[in-house]
Amino acid sequence: MHLGVSFPHADIGTDPTVIRDFAQSAENAGFDYLSAFEHVAGARADRLAEIDNGFSVPPYLYDDPFHEPFTLFSYLAALTSRIEFVTSVLVLPQRQTVLVAKQAAEVSILSGGRLRLGVGIGWNHAEYEALGSDFHTRGRRVAEQVAVLRKLWTEPLVTFEGDWHTLDRVGIAPLPTHPIPIWMGGGMGETTLRRIARVADGWMPMTSSGVDDELITRMQRYLEEAGRSTSSLGIQGGIRVSGNPSDWLGSAKRWGEVGATHLGLTVGQGSGLSVMKELDRAIEVKRVLAAELGY
Repeated sequence: MHLGVSFPHADIGTDPTVIRDFAQSAENAGFDYLSAFEHVAGARADRLAEIDNGFSVPPYLYDDPFHEPFTLFSYLAALTSRIEFVTSVLVLPQRQTVLVAKQAAEVSILSGGRLRLGVGIGWNHAEYEALGSDFHTRGRRVAEQVAVLRKLWTEPLVTFEGDWHTLDRVGIAPLPTHPIPIWMGGGMGETTLRRIARVADGWMPMTSSGVDDELITRMQRYLEEAGRSTSSLGIQGGIRVSGNPSDWLGSAKRWGEVGATHLGLTVGQGSGLSVMKELDRAIEVKRVLAAELGY
């Protein structure tokens, strides 16, 4: 099991020294990866109530801070040597695909191949609007975007004609020197699960209550229908490092039982502790997981 820790966007602030210390301490503690999710732009609550986004209360508004992940990881690449950087997730359809290919390739090159690109389709229509992207076609676009990214990363000249992309003999030199895995987040509906089974290297199921056995079973069935073995798809589960240890220990054990290859420990989220104290808590959880479960 590969263990990671989340980047505490909400609590870490803007001091580059604190950001450096957090990443270096996570690496020194033996974490395999550091994950960061994103929002480029937020909006007021009344704007987010205009469309049903699946939340009773919007989880993030205009004043919730987020560091841009490609910029963040470029900075941290020079300050670390081993830890992997993971977008968990990048809202791919609201970004221009060729530019994402270039940015991801550059982070991969500068970090020595330590980038894993987790992508998703997002929920914030106001953010899509601010970026000039179509919110309503995002699910249909993302699979084509993944195909374009992989071609741009592996071919010096790309010609591609799709529903949303037209490329005529273009390239993004320098190409990444290591493969960039593409993982996909979310997945509750049939269409999304089937898409992940077809095109993703890994899956980040974003369930609110830990392991969902029915969801795992459905994904296994869709993998078989796509001609893939169940072991060909990595799975990244997650636990919050708060509350009763028996709760998160049981959740971590269940992720292992259903075949998860990665487990992320979420820190921060307004606990009131300093980010380094939050990281100390995650390090202790990591120690318990190693002792109790062999993770």
